[in-house]
Parts: sequence; C-alpha cells; structure tokens
Amino acid sequence: MAKLGLHNDGVKYRDRSRFWRLLFAALLASGVALLLASCGNSLVDVIQISPSSQSIAAGQTLQFTATGVYGHGSHPSSTQDVTDLVAWTSSSPSVATINATGLATGVSAGSTTITARMNGFGGVITTTATLTVTGGSGGGSTNSTITSLSIIPGSQSVAKPGQTAQFIAIGTTSGGATVNLSGQVVWTSSSTQIATVGASTGLATAVGQGTSAITALYTDNGITLTATATLTVVAGTTEQYTAVSIIPNAQSVSASGQTGQFIALATSGVTGLEEDVTASPQIKWSSSIPTIATISSSGLVTGKSVGTSAITAELTNPDGSLVTASASVSVTLTAPPEPLLSLNIIPSSITVGNLQDSANFLAIGTYSTAPYVRDLTNSVTWLSSSPNVFPVINGNSSSANSGVPAGTVTAYGAGTATIIAEATDPTTNSIQTATASFTCPEPTNPVQPGQCYPGSQAAALLATVTIYNEGLNTTNWEVTAPSATGTPNVIHCGPGWALNGGTGGSVCVATYPIGTTVTLTAPATGAQFGGWSSSCTTISPNPSTAAGPNTCTFTITAGTITTPANSNISVGAIFNN
Repeated sequence: MAKLGLHNDGVKYRDRSRFWRLLFAALLASGVALLLASCGNSLVDVIQISPSSQSIAAGQTLQFTATGVYGHGSHPSSTQDVTDLVAWTSSSPSVATINATGLATGVSAGSTTITARMNGFGGVITTTATLTVTGGSGGGSTNSTITSLSIIPGSQSVAKPGQTAQFIAIGTTSGGATVNLSGQVVWTSSSTQIATVGASTGLATAVGQGTSAITALYTDNGITLTATATLTVVAGTTEQYTAVSIIPNAQSVSASGQTGQFIALATSGVTGLEEDVTASPQIKWSSSIPTIATISSSGLVTGKSVGTSAITAELTNPDGSLVTASASVSVTLTAPPEPLLSLNIIPSSITVGNLQDSANFLAIGTYSTAPYVRDLTNSVTWLSSSPNVFPVINGNSSSANSGVPAGTVTAYGAGTATIIAEATDPTTNSIQTATASFTCPEPTNPVQPGQCYPGSQAAALLATVTIYNEGLNTTNWEVTAPSATGTPNVIHCGPGWALNGGTGGSVCVATYPIGTTVTLTAPATGAQFGGWSSSCTTISPNPSTAAGPNTCTFTITAGTITTPANSNISVGAIFNN
C-alpha cells in the first residue's frame, strides 16, 4: 500500500507540472498576440479629410479635420481624430495657407489642394481636399469690403424659458462671397425679459413668453451694417408691467408739419427692468387735441396748429390691467432747432510724406431738414490723440488760429494719430463724434530728406501776425486779411469792420503757417490813411497814402543760420482823423 500511495503521489506531481507548463505557454502566446495586435493597430491604414471640398472668401478661415482608420483589413475597424498628428500643406499658399492644426485661411481668389500626410501601415499615406477662395481681386487682395449683413435663420422659436437658439451673422463681400461674421458683430436683444443673447456669440437664451428682436451690428473702417431676426418663446410667464414713462416728457414742434419722436418705457414688476414698448401692440398713443398735434401708433407726433396738446401712452397688461403716462407737445409757428442726425469726417484718413506737411479734414453734418448736409468744419471741436506730434487747428474757440483753416493737421513726427471732431446736437445738447486718421509713416532706410522720423518733433512752424493802428483814428479805420487758403477776412481789425455788423478789435492777432504770403488790405472807409509802418515787402499803391484800398504784402519765413527769419510779424497801420 505504501508503494501504491507513492505511485499515486508521483502521478499527481507529474500532472500538476504539465498543467503549469501548458498554462504558461498559453499565456505567453496570448501576450505575444496582443503585443503584435497592438503594434499593428498603432499605424493608420487610411486618412480621411473633412470637408473634402469647400469654398471660402478671401480673409475667411476654415478648419479641416483628419480622421485615421485602423485595423489592417480586420472587422470591425476603428477610427481616431489625427488632425494634430498629420502634416498639413497647401499647394498654392498664395491662394490659401494652412497651419499645423488644419486651420486654412483664404488669401486671394483661386483654388488650392489641401494635403494631409503621415506615416501609415503601408508607408507614407496622403489624402487631399479642394479649397476654393472667392472674393479676392486679380492682384491677390487679402481684404474684401462687407456690403451687406444678414442673420440666419431669420426667425426661431423655442418651447420654454431656459432653452437656447443659435443665430449666425453672414456678411456678403463686394466680390459676392459670404463670410461668417458671428464672432465679429455685436449681438443685442430688444427685450431681455423675453430673451437674452451673447454679445459676441449670437447664442440666444429664452427668459419669458413673447417675441424679441435679435440684432447684429457690424462696424469696420467707418462702415456700419445691421441685421435683425426674431426669437419667439412659446411658453413661460409673461411679465406684468407696473409703470410706463414717456421720454421726453415735453417737446416742441412746428405747426408746419414738423415731427417729433416720443418713446415709451415700461417697467417690469418682477425684474424691475425697463423695456422699450413704443411700438408694442400692447400700447395705445393718443393726443388730447388732434387738431393741434396728432400722434401715430409708433409715438411719432406731428404739429398741426399752434397750441399745446397732452400726449398719453396707455399700456395694457396681459391680465387686462392698465398703466398710463402723459407728456405734452407745444406746437409753434417757428420750428425749433433740428437734430443733428450724424457727423462724418472727410476724408476718413490722410497720409503725408514729409515732416511739417499739413492736410485739411472737413466735418460734415447731416440734419433732418434742408439743407440736409452741412459743412461744420469751423464749428466743431477738433481733437488729436497726439497733439504734440500731430496738432489740429480749431475754428470755434477764442484761441483759434484764424489764419489757418479749421481741421488742418500738421506732422511734426512719425506715426499715426486719431483725429476727432465733436459736435453738439442743438436739440438734446448731446455730443456726437466722428474720427479719422492722420499718418506720417516711419522713414525708409536710408532716411530721405524731409521724411518724418520718431522723436523729430520739430517746433510747430506757425507764425503770429499782429495788426494795430498807430494813428489817432478810433471811429472808422479797418484792416482785413484772408487765411492761408484764401478764406476772406479771417483778420477783420478795427471799428470799420464793426460798422459793417462785425466785431473788430483795436489790435488783431492771427496765426499762419511758415511760408505763407499774407496781404493786408486797408479798404476805403473814409479814414485818412497815412501808410504802413513796417514789415511790408510789397506796398500798393506806392506811396500808400491814397484813399484806398491800400495793401501790404509779406511772406512769413522760418529763417536759417545765414538768412534772418521773418516770422511773428507785427504791422502797424497809420490812420488819422
């Protein structure tokens, strides 16, 4: 029995040894298979590009994506985003470029092949897509002017508050191409109680029941475009309004049919926010005396005859309750000042080539009545963002340089300044502004004579001309002179000018640019003229003692080391009784 037991134990030992050898071999084979499978699947079989064909405008961007297919013919195969792993190239970089992340940028009109390349299971694998660029010029312009703006979709509807809707702003270029401007416009909602919208995203979020106008505003290089869509929230709570107010609470119009705009603002009882309900179907406008003034459903009042009428806005809440507000309109025979609708600077930019070069901007205002377009150059306030380098001349202040036209900018260094015109609306006393740019570019290398250069900051080459009377006459003498550009009578000195309805002091001062030739005139006023005292290079008549007109001409010079300056000139005129 002992031998039999030993025999059985030996069999058991041999069986267990064989079992472990077989298990180890199986595990080893399985590991090798997994390793081989893993190594094989790390190399891509095929690359797919999306989109395979696309058209964009010059200056617009497009994101390409690359997807790798793995499996080496086995099923099922697997896919992976390899956009950042492939090498991206464009066959025509002058048409479009593409960076390492697959972002393509349109450069000029044409077509290019976009290629994605990477090492694969069978070697180097490539695939291509076609990109067409529109809107560029034959010369390869990188920019196209946006001529119109639209929102897609034009209207959307959501079921309840909290839900969102995406709006997209689409611009159309001068070349006929379309550009996605969603991130370049400013988004607003007409009623934030109904819906809000991300100012830079176009993503609208429902707040309460109703319909809100979603507006996109695009501005570029002085161009302003708007587009409007609507978002309707079907369900939700409609807020009740607790008050309504009218802005302004009083205004005056002419009986000749002049119009004025009233605005109605309603206050929400839940949020306390104010909403413009001027043209809301919930509001009713009325005039107490329609024969004096009428008012439309949009709050536009029209003068009919002289008198005063009460204007009422009655707002009906969804529950039937009413809130009202009142204002008044006075109708006169004389029209009040008309509002300034807009202000623009012409041209929008000026570039000069040399130090001390000057250029003149014009300020143009648009009004609601004729003359609709008016030259405001001499009445606006001119400002420069770099007054020490690019000073601008004003024409509406006591310190104005009367010898130089308003809006004139002079370069005393290199760089760019923003030139600002400010005008006051006579009806609201609000200030409207317009901007332009003035540039004297950095110098070339080598620097050429006369070029602007950083830090040059030449002294402002303006000279002061002073006119005065050396005689005894204090009643009717007069001296006049034009500006550097020929505007007459910017100098109007003496009581003779005052007799013509103007104001002329006994001493007059004006400022002229260096290099200007100035002609002073003493017209015939009845005063006994005794001649000019100094500084005149040309006198007519000669001797200048005739009854008039008598003239004195001189040129303002800066002077050099060898030539004395003829600047800051004083000229005396002799007028006797």
